[in-house]
Amino acid sequence: MDWIRQISVARRLAIAFSVQVALLLVTAGFGSLQMSRINANVLDLSTNWLASVEDLGAMDHASSSMRRATLRLGSAEGGQDETLAMADEARKAFAAAWKEYLPTVTTPEERGLAEQIEAQWQRYLIEHDRLQAKLAGKADPESIRREVNGASADIFKALSKAISEDIRLNSRGGAAASDEAQASYGRAKLVTWSLVAFAAALSIFVAIAMARSILQPLRDAVVAVKQVADGDLTLPLSQRHSTDELGTLQTAMQEMVANLRDIVHQVREASDSIALGANEIAAGNANLSQRTESQASSLQETTASMHQMTSTVASNSASAAEANRVAASAASTAESGGSAVSHVITTIGDIASSSRKIGEIISVIDAIAFQTNILALNAAVESARAGDHGRGFAVVAGEVRALAQRSATAAREIKGLIEDSTAKVEAGVGQAGQAGEVMASVLQQVRSVSGLIGDIATASSEQATGVRQVGQAVSHLDEMTQQNAALVEESAAAAESLKQQADLLAQVVRQFRLAGR
Repeated sequence: MDWIRQISVARRLAIAFSVQVALLLVTAGFGSLQMSRINANVLDLSTNWLASVEDLGAMDHASSSMRRATLRLGSAEGGQDETLAMADEARKAFAAAWKEYLPTVTTPEERGLAEQIEAQWQRYLIEHDRLQAKLAGKADPESIRREVNGASADIFKALSKAISEDIRLNSRGGAAASDEAQASYGRAKLVTWSLVAFAAALSIFVAIAMARSILQPLRDAVVAVKQVADGDLTLPLSQRHSTDELGTLQTAMQEMVANLRDIVHQVREASDSIALGANEIAAGNANLSQRTESQASSLQETTASMHQMTSTVASNSASAAEANRVAASAASTAESGGSAVSHVITTIGDIASSSRKIGEIISVIDAIAFQTNILALNAAVESARAGDHGRGFAVVAGEVRALAQRSATAAREIKGLIEDSTAKVEAGVGQAGQAGEVMASVLQQVRSVSGLIGDIATASSEQATGVRQVGQAVSHLDEMTQQNAALVEESAAAAESLKQQADLLAQVVRQFRLAGR
């Protein structure tokens, strides 16, 4: 039945109806032919054979009447006028019957009998007229009676015999016509019912073949649509190499399933990549938060040391007598402060490096969100092309696009905060550098205090001013470090939210089953 699938559905239906109409026309044509034969037989029976028998019967009756008139010539019964009237009436009746009978003569055998009848009738009329003329001439009645029972009787017997044979011939023809009509009726009935049975069987066969060729592809398409609706993209449609409308439908559905499978596979890979990147960002933010807290603790210690240094410088300014001891103590403290400031500078540099790394990671997240948004937009377009069959996937594509947009927004906000933090850290690095230079100057002045005891008051005042500036710078650096810690905590929270959304996206996409995965 593969050849049927190469024909369009409309042509299949047209062929099926054409076959039925053709069979109906054949049945009707044969029935009409047989009916015309039966009608011809019946018409032949009624207008030929039966009419001939009726006309021959009328001629036989007329000849019998003529014979009775002839017999009256040889007897004393009746008058001559009555006999003439009887003979004249018989002549007219025979002539009228002969006129009706003659057109019905068709066969050579019947034509021969008709010629015999006509010849014998004419002989009998001649004989009757001769006897009648002889009787009118006052001939001997006894001689007329002998002639009536002689030659006249022989002619009448021949005439009656010819008429009887012709009646039997027409009776046999009528019976044959009746038998032929019955036979035609039987043949018409048998062949008509045979054609009807053949037409019914062929129609049933054609209907079953057409129904199978149409319904089976539709069943396959329904099964495939249910599988796609259940999220199963592993089983392809059965391959039917047909060029009809149903084959086109199956090809389109195969392309739809293949495209949907590719889209789901791409979205699944993208969601896995997003989840992996979110996990790495969350881990990096947690590590960065720990380091930021450690830096804040170090800055608090540095602030305490700077307060202590301020107290020491004030004591040096108030007590010039103890300048040497205070200068030595200040030198030691200045060395500790220089080391602490160097450590602060190093720590702030690490913070700046970490901030730049966070900015790069956020840029990666932003790029991933942009690519995910593009994939979701493509998926929405493909689902719109699929129509009602892609409506469920359109919802998934919309959710993916919304998540990508939220991820991009969060990444941009984090990037802005990191850039602000980086700028502040770089400013802190500059201030820490200034503090280091001030500490170096303090150390140099303390080392030369023994030679500059006269200028100790001025030096102490300058030291107090520098220490206050360093304290303010360290306090400001501590405030920025606390802000950085808060930003890091927010970044960690955003990364955790991104991770949860990526996990949700992965769970939604995993509802689709792909072959080999």
